[in-house]
Amino acid sequence: MRGSSLATRLFLSATAWVVVILVITGVILSSVYRSATERAFDRRLNLYLRTLIAEVATPDEPPDHQFQSLGEPLFELPLSGWYWQIARTDENAETRASRSLWDKKLPKLEDTGAELTPAGIRLGYVDGPEGQSLRVVERPVDLGADGKFLVSVAGDASEIFDEIRAFDYYLGGTFAALGIVLLLTTIFQVRFGLAPLKRISESIADIRSGRAERLEGEFPVEIAPLARETNALIDANREIVERARTHVGNLAHAIKTPLSVIVNEASAHAANPFAGKVLEQADVMRDQLAHHLERARIAARVTTVGTVTEVAPAIEALRRTMEKIHWDRGITIATKADPRARFRGERQDLEEMAGNLVDNACKWATSRVVIEVKVEPPPEPHAGPRLRITVDDDGRGLSAAERAQVSRRGQRLDESKPGSGLGLSIVVDLAALYGGNLALGDPPIGGLRAELMLPGV
Repeated sequence: MRGSSLATRLFLSATAWVVVILVITGVILSSVYRSATERAFDRRLNLYLRTLIAEVATPDEPPDHQFQSLGEPLFELPLSGWYWQIARTDENAETRASRSLWDKKLPKLEDTGAELTPAGIRLGYVDGPEGQSLRVVERPVDLGADGKFLVSVAGDASEIFDEIRAFDYYLGGTFAALGIVLLLTTIFQVRFGLAPLKRISESIADIRSGRAERLEGEFPVEIAPLARETNALIDANREIVERARTHVGNLAHAIKTPLSVIVNEASAHAANPFAGKVLEQADVMRDQLAHHLERARIAARVTTVGTVTEVAPAIEALRRTMEKIHWDRGITIATKADPRARFRGERQDLEEMAGNLVDNACKWATSRVVIEVKVEPPPEPHAGPRLRITVDDDGRGLSAAERAQVSRRGQRLDESKPGSGLGLSIVVDLAALYGGNLALGDPPIGGLRAELMLPGV
Protein backbone atom coordinates (compact mmCIF):
# COMPACT_ATOMS: atom_id res chain seq x y z
CA MET A 1 0.00 0.00 0.00
CA ARG A 2 3.09 2.22 -0.11
CA GLY A 3 2.46 5.39 -2.08
CA SER A 4 -1.32 5.20 -1.72
CA SER A 5 -3.28 8.21 -0.50
CA LEU A 6 -4.57 8.65 3.04
CA ALA A 7 -8.14 8.50 1.75
CA THR A 8 -7.42 5.17 0.03
CA ARG A 9 -5.83 3.70 3.17
CA LEU A 10 -8.72 4.85 5.35
CA PHE A 11 -11.25 3.46 2.88
CA LEU A 12 -9.49 0.09 2.62
CA SER A 13 -9.15 -0.10 6.40
CA ALA A 14 -12.83 0.74 6.92
CA THR A 15 -13.82 -1.74 4.21
CA ALA A 16 -11.80 -4.52 5.83
CA TRP A 17 -13.38 -3.84 9.24
CA VAL A 18 -16.89 -3.72 7.76
CA VAL A 19 -16.37 -7.02 5.93
CA VAL A 20 -14.86 -8.72 9.00
CA ILE A 21 -17.62 -7.49 11.32
CA LEU A 22 -20.39 -8.49 8.89
CA VAL A 23 -18.87 -11.95 8.29
CA ILE A 24 -18.45 -12.62 12.01
CA THR A 25 -21.97 -11.37 12.76
CA GLY A 26 -23.39 -13.46 9.90
CA VAL A 27 -21.66 -16.61 11.14
CA ILE A 28 -22.94 -16.02 14.68
CA LEU A 29 -26.52 -15.35 13.54
CA SER A 30 -26.48 -18.37 11.24
CA SER A 31 -25.22 -20.56 14.07
CA VAL A 32 -27.87 -19.22 16.47
CA TYR A 33 -30.62 -19.76 13.92
CA ARG A 34 -29.38 -23.30 13.19
CA SER A 35 -29.52 -24.13 16.91
CA ALA A 36 -33.00 -22.63 17.22
CA THR A 37 -34.25 -24.57 14.18
CA GLU A 38 -32.82 -27.83 15.52
CA ARG A 39 -34.40 -27.22 18.95
CA ALA A 40 -37.81 -26.62 17.34
CA PHE A 41 -37.41 -29.76 15.25
CA ASP A 42 -36.28 -31.73 18.32
CA ARG A 43 -39.34 -30.60 20.26
CA ARG A 44 -41.52 -32.02 17.50
CA LEU A 45 -39.61 -35.32 17.56
CA ASN A 46 -39.78 -35.43 21.36
CA LEU A 47 -43.55 -35.04 21.21
CA TYR A 48 -43.79 -38.11 18.99
CA LEU A 49 -41.26 -39.91 21.22
CA ARG A 50 -43.29 -39.32 24.40
CA THR A 51 -46.45 -40.49 22.65
CA LEU A 52 -44.75 -43.71 21.57
CA ILE A 53 -43.35 -44.32 25.06
CA ALA A 54 -46.82 -43.82 26.50
CA GLU A 55 -48.19 -46.41 24.06
CA VAL A 56 -45.42 -48.83 24.99
CA ALA A 57 -45.99 -48.31 28.71
CA THR A 58 -49.78 -48.92 28.43
CA PRO A 59 -50.20 -51.78 25.95
CA ASP A 60 -53.95 -52.09 26.56
CA GLU A 61 -54.97 -51.13 23.06
CA PRO A 62 -55.47 -53.84 20.45
CA PRO A 63 -52.41 -54.19 18.23
CA ASP A 64 -54.24 -52.78 15.24
CA HIS A 65 -55.14 -49.61 17.21
CA GLN A 66 -51.80 -49.01 18.81
CA PHE A 67 -49.63 -46.03 17.73
CA GLN A 68 -52.50 -44.37 15.88
CA SER A 69 -52.42 -41.23 18.03
CA LEU A 70 -49.27 -39.74 16.49
CA GLY A 71 -51.32 -37.77 13.98
CA GLU A 72 -48.57 -37.61 11.35
CA PRO A 73 -49.53 -39.02 7.91
CA LEU A 74 -45.90 -39.13 6.84
CA PHE A 75 -45.38 -42.08 9.19
CA GLU A 76 -47.70 -44.02 6.88
CA LEU A 77 -46.03 -42.98 3.61
CA PRO A 78 -43.29 -45.46 2.60
CA LEU A 79 -39.78 -44.09 2.82
CA SER A 80 -41.08 -40.58 3.48
CA GLY A 81 -38.17 -39.66 5.73
CA TRP A 82 -40.34 -39.74 8.87
CA TYR A 83 -40.01 -42.96 10.86
CA TRP A 84 -40.48 -44.42 14.29
CA GLN A 85 -39.12 -47.65 15.66
CA ILE A 86 -39.55 -49.61 18.89
CA ALA A 87 -36.97 -52.32 19.44
CA ARG A 88 -36.78 -54.61 22.48
CA THR A 89 -33.30 -54.82 23.89
CA ASP A 90 -33.82 -57.78 26.22
CA GLU A 91 -33.86 -61.43 25.31
CA ASN A 92 -37.02 -60.94 23.25
CA ALA A 93 -35.59 -59.12 20.18
CA GLU A 94 -38.91 -57.95 18.82
CA THR A 95 -39.04 -54.77 16.70
CA ARG A 96 -42.02 -52.69 15.66
CA ALA A 97 -41.75 -49.77 13.22
CA SER A 98 -43.83 -47.27 11.29
CA ARG A 99 -45.23 -48.25 7.92
CA SER A 100 -43.05 -45.59 6.30
CA LEU A 101 -39.93 -47.52 7.30
CA TRP A 102 -41.16 -50.41 5.19
CA ASP A 103 -38.79 -53.33 5.79
CA LYS A 104 -35.83 -51.18 6.79
CA LYS A 105 -34.40 -50.40 10.20
CA LEU A 106 -33.20 -47.20 11.79
CA PRO A 107 -29.52 -47.04 12.84
CA LYS A 108 -28.92 -46.75 16.56
CA LEU A 109 -27.45 -43.49 17.80
CA GLU A 110 -25.67 -45.35 20.57
CA ASP A 111 -23.65 -47.09 17.85
CA THR A 112 -22.44 -43.67 16.60
CA GLY A 113 -21.10 -42.75 20.04
CA ALA A 114 -23.85 -40.25 20.90
CA GLU A 115 -24.12 -39.69 24.66
CA LEU A 116 -27.30 -39.61 26.72
CA THR A 117 -28.43 -36.13 27.65
CA PRO A 118 -29.51 -35.27 31.21
CA ALA A 119 -33.09 -35.89 30.00
CA GLY A 120 -32.15 -39.49 29.18
CA ILE A 121 -32.30 -39.19 25.37
CA ARG A 122 -29.86 -39.20 22.52
CA LEU A 123 -29.91 -36.73 19.63
CA GLY A 124 -28.02 -36.78 16.35
CA TYR A 125 -27.94 -37.19 12.60
CA VAL A 126 -27.84 -40.51 10.76
CA ASP A 127 -28.22 -41.68 7.18
CA GLY A 128 -31.71 -43.02 6.46
CA PRO A 129 -32.86 -45.98 4.34
CA GLU A 130 -32.79 -44.01 1.09
CA GLY A 131 -29.63 -42.10 1.90
CA GLN A 132 -31.62 -39.30 3.47
CA SER A 133 -30.08 -37.32 6.29
CA LEU A 134 -32.26 -37.94 9.35
CA ARG A 135 -32.51 -36.13 12.64
CA VAL A 136 -33.05 -38.87 15.26
CA VAL A 137 -34.10 -38.82 18.88
CA GLU A 138 -34.02 -42.10 20.81
CA ARG A 139 -34.60 -43.11 24.38
CA PRO A 140 -34.01 -46.37 26.21
CA VAL A 141 -37.06 -47.42 28.26
CA ASP A 142 -36.99 -50.01 31.05
CA LEU A 143 -40.48 -51.33 31.92
CA GLY A 144 -39.23 -53.93 34.35
CA ALA A 145 -41.11 -57.15 33.87
CA ASP A 146 -42.61 -55.85 30.63
CA GLY A 147 -39.19 -55.63 29.05
CA LYS A 148 -36.56 -53.13 27.90
CA PHE A 149 -37.07 -51.05 24.79
CA LEU A 150 -35.23 -48.55 22.61
CA VAL A 151 -37.72 -46.07 21.20
CA SER A 152 -36.55 -43.98 18.21
CA VAL A 153 -38.19 -41.26 16.14
CA ALA A 154 -36.56 -39.84 13.01
CA GLY A 155 -37.47 -36.86 10.86
CA ASP A 156 -36.22 -35.72 7.48
CA ALA A 157 -33.30 -33.35 8.25
CA SER A 158 -33.74 -31.63 4.88
CA GLU A 159 -36.42 -29.51 6.56
CA ILE A 160 -33.75 -28.19 8.93
CA PHE A 161 -31.24 -27.69 6.16
CA ASP A 162 -33.75 -25.95 3.89
CA GLU A 163 -34.74 -23.57 6.69
CA ILE A 164 -31.11 -22.77 7.47
CA ARG A 165 -30.27 -22.36 3.78
CA ALA A 166 -33.18 -19.97 3.24
CA PHE A 167 -32.18 -18.00 6.33
CA ASP A 168 -28.55 -17.82 5.19
CA TYR A 169 -29.68 -16.64 1.75
CA TYR A 170 -31.79 -13.80 3.13
CA LEU A 171 -29.17 -13.01 5.76
CA GLY A 172 -26.46 -12.81 3.09
CA GLY A 173 -28.60 -10.56 0.91
CA THR A 174 -29.45 -8.29 3.83
CA PHE A 175 -25.83 -8.06 4.98
CA ALA A 176 -24.63 -7.43 1.42
CA ALA A 177 -27.04 -4.50 1.11
CA LEU A 178 -26.04 -3.30 4.57
CA GLY A 179 -22.36 -3.60 3.66
CA ILE A 180 -22.85 -1.55 0.49
CA VAL A 181 -24.68 1.14 2.46
CA LEU A 182 -21.94 1.18 5.10
CA LEU A 183 -19.20 1.39 2.48
CA LEU A 184 -20.95 4.23 0.67
CA THR A 185 -21.33 5.99 4.00
CA THR A 186 -17.65 5.41 4.73
CA ILE A 187 -16.65 6.80 1.33
CA PHE A 188 -18.74 9.90 1.98
CA GLN A 189 -17.30 10.34 5.47
CA VAL A 190 -13.69 9.85 4.30
CA ARG A 191 -14.07 12.28 1.41
CA PHE A 192 -15.92 14.82 3.53
CA GLY A 193 -13.51 14.44 6.45
CA LEU A 194 -10.38 14.76 4.30
CA ALA A 195 -11.71 17.59 2.12
CA PRO A 196 -9.93 20.26 4.26
CA LEU A 197 -6.60 18.46 3.77
CA LYS A 198 -7.21 18.38 0.04
CA ARG A 199 -7.95 22.13 0.10
CA ILE A 200 -4.69 22.74 1.97
CA SER A 201 -2.79 20.64 -0.59
CA GLU A 202 -4.32 22.58 -3.48
CA SER A 203 -3.63 25.90 -1.74
CA ILE A 204 0.03 24.97 -1.20
CA ALA A 205 0.26 24.02 -4.89
CA ASP A 206 -1.16 27.46 -5.75
CA ILE A 207 1.45 29.08 -3.50
CA ARG A 208 4.30 27.17 -5.14
CA SER A 209 3.06 28.10 -8.62
CA GLY A 210 2.64 31.77 -7.70
CA ARG A 211 -1.16 31.88 -7.90
CA ALA A 212 -1.49 32.61 -4.18
CA GLU A 213 0.67 33.85 -1.31
CA ARG A 214 -1.04 32.36 1.77
CA LEU A 215 -3.49 29.66 2.82
CA GLU A 216 -6.87 31.37 2.73
CA GLY A 217 -10.31 30.28 3.91
CA GLU A 218 -11.91 28.68 6.95
CA PHE A 219 -10.68 25.30 8.16
CA PRO A 220 -12.03 22.89 10.80
CA VAL A 221 -10.70 23.23 14.33
CA GLU A 222 -8.49 20.16 13.89
CA ILE A 223 -6.90 21.52 10.68
CA ALA A 224 -6.74 25.23 11.54
CA PRO A 225 -3.42 24.92 13.52
CA LEU A 226 -1.77 23.32 10.47
CA ALA A 227 -2.94 26.19 8.25
CA ARG A 228 -1.72 28.79 10.76
CA GLU A 229 1.71 27.18 11.12
CA THR A 230 2.05 26.88 7.34
CA ASN A 231 1.26 30.58 6.88
CA ALA A 232 3.72 31.43 9.65
CA LEU A 233 6.40 29.36 7.90
CA ILE A 234 5.73 31.17 4.60
CA ASP A 235 6.00 34.56 6.32
CA ALA A 236 9.24 33.58 8.06
CA ASN A 237 10.71 32.31 4.80
CA ARG A 238 9.75 35.55 3.05
CA GLU A 239 11.42 37.59 5.78
CA ILE A 240 14.63 35.55 5.51
CA VAL A 241 14.71 36.07 1.74
CA GLU A 242 14.15 39.82 2.10
CA ARG A 243 17.02 40.05 4.57
CA ALA A 244 19.23 38.07 2.20
CA ARG A 245 18.36 40.42 -0.67
CA THR A 246 19.17 43.42 1.52
CA HIS A 247 22.55 41.94 2.45
CA VAL A 248 23.32 41.21 -1.21
CA GLY A 249 22.51 44.80 -2.17
CA ASN A 250 24.63 46.17 0.66
CA LEU A 251 27.52 43.94 -0.37
CA ALA A 252 27.23 45.09 -3.98
CA HIS A 253 27.43 48.76 -3.00
CA ALA A 254 30.19 48.12 -0.48
CA ILE A 255 32.43 46.45 -3.08
CA LYS A 256 31.54 48.47 -6.19
CA THR A 257 32.51 51.81 -4.68
CA PRO A 258 36.13 50.86 -3.75
CA LEU A 259 36.42 49.01 -7.07
CA SER A 260 35.37 52.16 -8.95
CA VAL A 261 37.98 54.17 -7.04
CA ILE A 262 40.68 51.66 -8.00
CA VAL A 263 39.62 51.79 -11.67
CA ASN A 264 39.60 55.57 -11.71
CA GLU A 265 43.05 55.81 -10.11
CA ALA A 266 44.47 53.22 -12.47
CA SER A 267 42.91 54.97 -15.49
CA ALA A 268 44.72 58.17 -14.49
CA HIS A 269 48.02 56.33 -14.96
CA ALA A 270 47.08 54.24 -18.00
CA ALA A 271 50.59 54.47 -19.45
CA ASN A 272 52.02 52.65 -16.45
CA PRO A 273 52.20 48.85 -17.06
CA PHE A 274 51.24 48.26 -13.45
CA ALA A 275 48.12 50.44 -13.88
CA GLY A 276 47.22 48.48 -17.01
CA LYS A 277 47.42 45.23 -15.06
CA VAL A 278 45.24 46.72 -12.31
CA LEU A 279 42.61 47.75 -14.88
CA GLU A 280 42.68 44.26 -16.44
CA GLN A 281 42.14 42.53 -13.10
CA ALA A 282 39.54 45.11 -12.05
CA ASP A 283 37.49 44.21 -15.14
CA VAL A 284 37.74 40.52 -14.17
CA MET A 285 36.68 41.39 -10.62
CA ARG A 286 33.72 43.40 -11.91
CA ASP A 287 32.56 40.50 -14.12
CA GLN A 288 32.98 38.01 -11.31
CA LEU A 289 31.20 40.31 -8.88
CA ALA A 290 28.26 40.76 -11.24
CA HIS A 291 28.10 37.04 -11.86
CA HIS A 292 28.06 35.99 -8.20
CA LEU A 293 25.68 38.77 -7.15
CA GLU A 294 23.30 37.57 -9.86
CA ARG A 295 23.57 34.02 -8.55
CA ALA A 296 22.83 35.20 -5.02
CA ARG A 297 19.85 37.20 -6.26
CA ILE A 298 18.38 34.21 -8.11
CA ALA A 299 19.13 31.79 -5.25
CA ALA A 300 17.25 34.06 -2.85
CA ARG A 301 14.31 34.37 -5.21
CA VAL A 302 13.84 30.69 -6.05
CA THR A 303 13.68 29.75 -2.34
CA THR A 304 10.60 31.85 -1.78
CA VAL A 305 7.10 31.76 -3.23
CA GLY A 306 7.54 31.40 -6.98
CA THR A 307 5.89 33.11 -9.88
CA VAL A 308 4.77 31.72 -13.21
CA THR A 309 5.94 33.06 -16.58
CA GLU A 310 4.27 32.48 -19.93
CA VAL A 311 7.09 31.20 -22.14
CA ALA A 312 5.72 31.84 -25.66
CA PRO A 313 5.39 35.65 -25.29
CA ALA A 314 8.85 35.89 -23.72
CA ILE A 315 10.43 33.90 -26.57
CA GLU A 316 8.63 35.98 -29.20
CA ALA A 317 9.85 39.21 -27.59
CA LEU A 318 13.35 37.77 -27.47
CA ARG A 319 13.16 36.86 -31.18
CA ARG A 320 12.25 40.40 -32.17
CA THR A 321 15.02 41.85 -30.04
CA MET A 322 17.71 39.55 -31.43
CA GLU A 323 16.64 40.12 -35.02
CA LYS A 324 17.11 43.87 -34.48
CA ILE A 325 20.51 43.35 -32.87
CA HIS A 326 21.79 41.10 -35.69
CA TRP A 327 19.89 42.65 -38.61
CA ASP A 328 23.12 43.57 -40.39
CA ARG A 329 24.08 39.89 -40.76
CA GLY A 330 20.70 38.83 -42.17
CA ILE A 331 20.08 36.23 -39.47
CA THR A 332 16.53 34.76 -39.51
CA ILE A 333 15.16 33.46 -36.24
CA ALA A 334 12.28 30.94 -36.38
CA THR A 335 10.28 30.09 -33.26
CA LYS A 336 7.94 27.23 -32.43
CA ALA A 337 6.65 27.52 -28.87
CA ASP A 338 3.93 25.46 -27.23
CA PRO A 339 1.28 27.97 -26.04
CA ARG A 340 0.79 25.85 -22.89
CA ALA A 341 4.41 26.28 -21.82
CA ARG A 342 4.81 28.06 -18.50
CA PHE A 343 8.03 28.50 -16.53
CA ARG A 344 8.06 28.19 -12.74
CA GLY A 345 10.11 31.33 -12.19
CA GLU A 346 10.40 35.00 -13.03
CA ARG A 347 10.38 36.33 -16.59
CA GLN A 348 13.69 38.20 -16.32
CA ASP A 349 15.46 34.97 -15.35
CA LEU A 350 13.93 33.12 -18.30
CA GLU A 351 14.91 35.97 -20.63
CA GLU A 352 18.47 35.95 -19.26
CA MET A 353 18.94 32.21 -19.81
CA ALA A 354 17.22 32.02 -23.19
CA GLY A 355 18.70 35.35 -24.27
CA ASN A 356 22.27 34.15 -23.67
CA LEU A 357 21.61 31.01 -25.71
CA VAL A 358 19.94 32.84 -28.60
CA ASP A 359 22.55 35.61 -28.63
CA ASN A 360 25.33 33.00 -28.71
CA ALA A 361 23.55 31.16 -31.55
CA CYS A 362 23.14 34.38 -33.55
CA LYS A 363 26.84 35.21 -33.15
CA TRP A 364 27.88 31.86 -34.64
CA ALA A 365 25.03 31.19 -37.08
CA THR A 366 25.54 31.51 -40.82
CA SER A 367 21.99 32.56 -41.63
CA ARG A 368 19.47 30.73 -39.48
CA VAL A 369 18.52 30.15 -35.83
CA VAL A 370 15.62 27.95 -34.71
CA ILE A 371 14.02 28.19 -31.23
CA GLU A 372 11.62 25.46 -30.10
CA VAL A 373 9.75 25.17 -26.78
CA LYS A 374 8.10 21.89 -25.75
CA VAL A 375 6.19 20.76 -22.65
CA GLU A 376 7.23 17.31 -21.48
CA PRO A 377 5.47 15.07 -18.94
CA PRO A 378 6.78 14.83 -15.37
CA PRO A 379 9.89 12.63 -15.04
CA GLU A 380 8.44 11.01 -11.90
CA PRO A 381 5.09 10.84 -10.08
CA HIS A 382 3.97 13.92 -8.13
CA ALA A 383 6.46 16.10 -10.06
CA GLY A 384 5.54 18.98 -12.31
CA PRO A 385 5.96 19.07 -16.11
CA ARG A 386 9.29 20.00 -17.66
CA LEU A 387 10.09 22.63 -20.29
CA ARG A 388 12.55 21.85 -23.09
CA ILE A 389 13.86 25.00 -24.80
CA THR A 390 15.98 24.11 -27.85
CA VAL A 391 18.11 26.68 -29.68
CA ASP A 392 19.72 25.51 -32.98
CA ASP A 393 22.06 27.41 -35.30
CA ASP A 394 23.58 26.54 -38.68
CA GLY A 395 27.09 27.68 -37.80
CA ARG A 396 30.30 25.66 -37.77
CA GLY A 397 29.38 23.74 -34.63
CA LEU A 398 31.65 22.53 -31.84
CA SER A 399 33.54 19.36 -31.06
CA ALA A 400 32.93 17.43 -27.84
CA ALA A 401 36.04 18.96 -26.25
CA GLU A 402 34.97 22.46 -27.26
CA ARG A 403 31.46 21.92 -25.85
CA ALA A 404 32.95 21.00 -22.48
CA GLN A 405 35.19 24.06 -22.60
CA VAL A 406 32.63 26.74 -23.48
CA SER A 407 30.44 25.96 -20.48
CA ARG A 408 33.28 26.95 -18.14
CA ARG A 409 33.13 30.46 -16.79
CA GLY A 410 35.22 32.95 -18.83
CA GLN A 411 36.20 30.46 -21.57
CA ARG A 412 36.02 31.80 -25.16
CA LEU A 413 36.95 29.85 -28.29
CA ASP A 414 37.12 32.85 -30.60
CA GLU A 415 38.40 36.18 -29.30
CA SER A 416 37.03 37.89 -32.43
CA LYS A 417 33.49 37.47 -31.14
CA PRO A 418 32.30 40.00 -28.56
CA GLY A 419 31.57 38.91 -25.00
CA SER A 420 33.13 38.05 -21.69
CA GLY A 421 32.82 34.29 -21.92
CA LEU A 422 30.35 34.20 -19.02
CA GLY A 423 27.15 33.66 -21.05
CA LEU A 424 26.86 29.87 -21.07
CA SER A 425 28.25 29.51 -17.55
CA ILE A 426 25.56 31.92 -16.31
CA VAL A 427 22.94 29.84 -18.08
CA VAL A 428 24.30 26.65 -16.48
CA ASP A 429 24.35 28.20 -13.01
CA LEU A 430 20.88 29.76 -13.23
CA ALA A 431 19.36 26.59 -14.66
CA ALA A 432 20.89 24.55 -11.82
CA LEU A 433 19.41 26.95 -9.25
CA TYR A 434 15.97 26.27 -10.72
CA GLY A 435 16.57 22.52 -10.80
CA GLY A 436 17.25 22.45 -14.56
CA ASN A 437 20.26 21.83 -16.80
CA LEU A 438 21.87 22.75 -20.11
CA ALA A 439 23.09 20.25 -22.71
CA LEU A 440 24.92 20.87 -26.01
CA GLY A 441 24.55 18.69 -29.09
CA ASP A 442 24.21 18.55 -32.88
CA PRO A 443 21.06 20.01 -34.53
CA PRO A 444 19.48 18.78 -37.79
CA ILE A 445 20.40 22.06 -39.52
CA GLY A 446 24.10 21.76 -38.61
CA GLY A 447 26.02 23.91 -36.19
CA LEU A 448 25.27 23.68 -32.47
CA ARG A 449 22.17 22.74 -30.48
CA ALA A 450 21.62 24.03 -26.92
CA GLU A 451 18.89 22.26 -24.92
CA LEU A 452 17.73 23.99 -21.76
CA MET A 453 15.59 21.96 -19.32
CA LEU A 454 13.56 23.97 -16.79
CA PRO A 455 10.70 23.27 -14.36
CA GLY A 456 7.23 23.94 -15.78
CA VAL A 457 3.75 24.34 -14.36
